[in-house]
Amino acid sequence: MLDRILKIKDAEEESVFLFGARQTGKTTLLLKLFPNNKFYDLLETDTYERLRRNPSLLRQELASAQSGDIVIIDEIQLIPELLNEVHWLITRQNIHFILSGSSARKLKRRGVNTLGGRAVRNMLYPLVSAEVDNFDVVKAANSGMLPTHYLSTSNRQLEKRMQAYISVYLKEEIAAEALVRKLASFNRFMEVAALTDGEIVNYNNIAQDCGIDAKTVKEYFAILEETLIGYMIPAFSRVVKRRLNQAPKFYYFDVSIPNYLLHRRNMQPGSDDFGHAFEHLIIQEIIAYLGYHDHENALSYWHTHTGFEVDAVLGDANVAIEIKSCQEVQSRHLRGLKAFGEEHPNARLIIVSLDVAPRTFNNVEVMPATHFLQELWNHKIY
Repeated sequence: MLDRILKIKDAEEESVFLFGARQTGKTTLLLKLFPNNKFYDLLETDTYERLRRNPSLLRQELASAQSGDIVIIDEIQLIPELLNEVHWLITRQNIHFILSGSSARKLKRRGVNTLGGRAVRNMLYPLVSAEVDNFDVVKAANSGMLPTHYLSTSNRQLEKRMQAYISVYLKEEIAAEALVRKLASFNRFMEVAALTDGEIVNYNNIAQDCGIDAKTVKEYFAILEETLIGYMIPAFSRVVKRRLNQAPKFYYFDVSIPNYLLHRRNMQPGSDDFGHAFEHLIIQEIIAYLGYHDHENALSYWHTHTGFEVDAVLGDANVAIEIKSCQEVQSRHLRGLKAFGEEHPNARLIIVSLDVAPRTFNNVEVMPATHFLQELWNHKIY
C-alpha cells in the first residue's frame, strides 16, 4: 500500500476538514490511519438515507463517546446539515471529527454551519513523486497521478479509468448537484479550459469559444475551483521595472484531465503535447508540496507585457522556476529567468528539464526533473 505524506496528526488535538478531489484516496487513507475509529461513509446508501432523514441520530449514536475520541464522516458535503450536530458534539463532548469531502461548494453556501473555526483544513492531493517507488516522469505526465490512473497496468485500462473519471465523477457529479443550467455548455467549457490549461486566463476569449458570456465563464471556473477540480495561480504582482500581466493562470488539479479532454495519448519527450503535460506535472507537484507544508499562498507566476515569463515563483521572489521538457538546456531557454534575475538579484534561479545530470549554466541551476522533485520533497528548494 502506498505511504501517503499526509498523516492528519491535527486530529489528535482538534477537529479536521479533509478535502480532496474524487479518487485522490481520502477514504483509503482514513481507513489506513484510523482503522478502529467510528466511521460514517455517506456514500453508503443506507447510512446516507438514515442520517439525511434524521441528522440528530449522529448525536444520539455518539452519546457515549469519550472526550478526545476521533470520529470520521466521509463525504460530509452530501449532508451539510450534519454540521450542526458535529458542532454540538465538538463543544459539548469534545469529540474530534475528521470531516472529509470532495467539494467545498456546498459547505460555503449561505446558512451552512462552518463550525466557527473549530476545524482546521487539510488537503489531500493526487499522488506525488515522493510517495511512489521508482517514479517515472514520462509515465506520470501521460497517466496523471490519481492513484488508480498512475497504477494502471495497461494503456487500455488507463483509458477506461480516465473515461469513467471524466464522465462519472466530474460531469455527472456536477449535473447531480445542479451547479450549472446547461450541462452541454459546461462540457464545452471544460474542453476549452483544457486547451488553456497552464495559460493566462482570458475570460472573453474563452467565452467566445464556448458561446457563452464572460460572467458565465467566471462562474464556471469558480465551480471547478470549489469542487476541487482546478486551481487558479495568481500572477506575481511586485513590479520593479517591467510592467506585469496580472491575470491568473488555470490548471486542472491533475494532468490526466487535460490529457483526456485533449486526446493526448502515449506522449514522448520532444513533442509539444509532452511539453505541456510535463510543465503541468511539475506545477502539480509544487502545488502539493506547498499545500502539505502550509505554504498554500506561496506560488505565483511572472509574465511581463514584453513577453518574458517564469512558470513558477515561490514566495516573495525567493525562488524562480522555469520548466522545459528539453533534453539539454540551452541559453535560449533562460531568457525569462535571466530577466527575472535582473529585477530580483537575490532570487534563486532554477530550470527543470530532462537533462541527464544537474549543472550550473549562466548562474542558473539546471535540474533534471527527478533531481528537482527529490530536492523539493527534501525541503531543499523552498
